[in-house]
Amino acid sequence: MRKSFYVIFALVFFLAAPSLHAQKIGPEPAVRDLILATTTSTVDSGLLDLLHPVFEKKTGYRVKTISVGTGQALAMGEKGEADVLLTHAPASEKKLVDAGTVINYRRVMFNDFVLVGPPKDPAGIKGKPSPEALKTIAAKGSVFISRGDDSGTHKKELSVWKKAEVTPAGSKWYLESGQGMGATLRMASEKEAYTLTDRGTYLAQRANLNLDILSEGDRELLNIYHVMQVNHEKFNKVNAAGAKAYVEFMVAPEVQKMIGEFGKEKFGQSLFFPDAGKE
Repeated sequence: MRKSFYVIFALVFFLAAPSLHAQKIGPEPAVRDLILATTTSTVDSGLLDLLHPVFEKKTGYRVKTISVGTGQALAMGEKGEADVLLTHAPASEKKLVDAGTVINYRRVMFNDFVLVGPPKDPAGIKGKPSPEALKTIAAKGSVFISRGDDSGTHKKELSVWKKAEVTPAGSKWYLESGQGMGATLRMASEKEAYTLTDRGTYLAQRANLNLDILSEGDRELLNIYHVMQVNHEKFNKVNAAGAKAYVEFMVAPEVQKMIGEFGKEKFGQSLFFPDAGKE
C-alpha cells in the first residue's frame, strides 16, 4: 500500500513538473500589457520571435508589438501611444532624449545596411562605395525601390543620396513602396530593382529573393539600435514598470548573448551584434 502511494505521488509530481517549470519568475505585474513600438526589421528578421517568449515567461508581461517605420515608432513615443521603443535612427532618437520624451536610453545592438539588386547587376554597381553606387543607379536610370516611409532605413537611404549629390524624388526610375523592409525587398526582387536594406532582414529572407548584396562595408552604413522607455512623468498611462523591465531585459548579458547567436546556425553569420554599454 505504501509503495503504491509513493508511485502515485511520483507520477503526479512528474506530470505537474512541466507546468511548474513554465511558471514565471517574480510576482504578477500590476499591469501586464506592454506596448512596444519598433522598426519592421526587428520583426521581419525573426529576432523578436526569439526574445519575446523569454521576456514574457520571465516577467509575466504580455508584449503587444507594433511594427512600423522608425519615424512612426518615435511619433508614437512622442504621443505617449507606446510604453517602450526599439528603433534605429540615432539622430532622430536624440531629439526625444533631449526633450525628455524618452528615458533610460540604451544601446542594444548593431548590424549594417547594404545595397542589394538583381544578380546580373545591370547598373554595374558591384563593389562600389554606396554614394558612388547610387549615383551610378541614377545615371543609368535603373529602378530603385525606396521604403518611402520615414523609417530608419529610409532616413539612411536619403542621407546616402544626399552624399551622392542626387535628388531621386520624382524620377521615373525611383519608386516608393511605403511598406516595411520585407515587403520592399520582395518588391525589388519582383521588379529586378535595387534597394537599401538592413543586412538582418535581407539574410532572413534571402532564400525567397532574387537579390544579391552589391555594395557594403561603408562606415556610414552602420545600423545602430537603441531601446528606450517613454517617459511616464509626461504620459501617466505609460506602463513604466513594464517598459523598464523590457529595457533591462534587452541589455542583460544573457539576452545580449542570444542576440549575438541569432542567425548563426541558419544563415552562417549573426544577423545582429550585441552592443549594450557602448557609446
